[in-house]
Parts: sequence; structure tokens; C-alpha cells
Amino acid sequence: MTCHSSDSAETPRSERRSETDARVVDSDQSRIAAAVRDLSKTGWYWGSLTANEARKILQDAPEGTFLLRDSSQRDYLFTISAMTSAGPTNLRIEYKEGKFKLDSVVLVKPKLKQFDSVVHLVEHYVLLSRTSCRSNSSGGGGRPPPSPAPPNGTVQLLMTTPVYAATPSLQHLCRIAINKATGRVQDLPLPNRLKDYLTDYAYHV
Repeated sequence: MTCHSSDSAETPRSERRSETDARVVDSDQSRIAAAVRDLSKTGWYWGSLTANEARKILQDAPEGTFLLRDSSQRDYLFTISAMTSAGPTNLRIEYKEGKFKLDSVVLVKPKLKQFDSVVHLVEHYVLLSRTSCRSNSSGGGGRPPPSPAPPNGTVQLLMTTPVYAATPSLQHLCRIAINKATGRVQDLPLPNRLKDYLTDYAYHV
């Protein structure tokens, strides 16, 4: 039996650390690159729009209108700009350990959901907002009941209607409608090329 000395068999700890760090960086870069690819297909990602420019776009829009843009703060990648009952507001998206989530106060952070992609994050809050709006408007008897006032003088953030940077194609709008209608695209009697197009953006917003 041959024995190797620990010097020759063990990779130095600093080297192992740097290899792990390199893998994490590669993973982060590929995850962020995939997020940007997905965002580029949405039509409501505005890229390097400033906060003031976003405010001007949203200022006359109804509550719940939103867009997504690059964050102007170095520690964040993206920001959601949305119209609330108190006017336009901005909410940063945090990226940490391979996941995206909304930035918020420290006490709320553990409760916030985390997502593999930015579009999935936006989709979640859009569906949540639309469900909330439907339930509020189904009270019957004419006017919908008012939403309960959020605590501490804050405003409720709704995200229901995206602002498109350019008019989306009819194909893209159809793709969203089909994905809303079924989660079984592969079972549809369609050519494989069309199925690939539908699954290339399998979101509802």
C-alpha cells in the first residue's frame, strides 16, 4: 500500500477557496445573464432608464402600472418603478446567493419570497396584485370595497399593468395568452418549432 504525504495529496486551503469563489462567480454571472435574456423578451424592461425618467412615464398612469429598469445604485441590479395611490415609487430587486427578491426593511426580509429569475419575481407579484384587485371588486352592489390601509402610513404596492418600452409583437402577446391558458404546451397539437417558441418565454406577464 502506498501512502502519500499530506503535503502532496492535499490542495492548499487558499486554492480550494479560490476555486469555490470562481465557481460561485461563474454561477452568478450565468444566472444574471439568463435573467437579462428573459427580461429582454418581456417588452417592459427599459434598461438604463433613470428614476426621473421612470417618474415622468408613470406620472399620469393609473395605480398598478409598472416598469422594470436597471438600478442606479451599485449594490442592486434592477428596480421596479410603479404607480401607487401616493404617486410613483421605486422598489429595488436584491440578488444574493443565486436568488432574486424584493428589497425591504430588515424585519420583513425573511418573509419575502425568493426567485430564480427576475421575470418570475415580477410575475408572482403581478398575479398577486391582480388576484387582490379581483377579490376587492367582487364585493357586489356597485362600488368595490376599499383596500385596507397599510400600516405606518405606507402605501399599498400593486403591479397589474406593465408599461411596454415598445409595442410587443402579436406573436409575443399570443404566447403569453397561451401560457396563461395551459401549462401543458408540449401536449398541444402544434409544430415543435412553435412549441419551442412558446416555452422560450413561459411566463404570464
